[in-house]
Amino acid sequence: MTDERFERGLKTLNAIDGESGQRVLDNLADVSPALAEAVVSWGFGEIYARPGLPPRDRQLVTLGMLTALGGCEPQLEVHVNASLNVGLTPAEIIEALLHSAVYCGFPKALNATFTAKKVFAERGLLPVTTD
Repeated sequence: MTDERFERGLKTLNAIDGESGQRVLDNLADVSPALAEAVVSWGFGEIYARPGLPPRDRQLVTLGMLTALGGCEPQLEVHVNASLNVGLTPAEIIEALLHSAVYCGFPKALNATFTAKKVFAERGLLPVTTD
């Protein structure tokens, strides 16, 4: 891993995930610092930093994939926060998760929506209103 890629990844991680991303890294520090380095260097230094999609679009894709996978609620929580950080509104996030019910099924869409609700509550964004 190059220092340049790590620094680019850390800058990107902080811009997108803020405190949530740093908490993930902190939680990995005493168990798998190599995984933390890979997340920063490759995930954010190589993939998230690419210019092909704006951050809000990357987050929509990420929300859909984590919902489809299921069982990723802790990561989904980080990415709902990240989605808000890059300009998605709570209504847009809920619309994306509602849309996922068609392709992923109601149980996964419900789990994702309840994860989003937790984040919205923590950030004082409830109730969610749609226009």
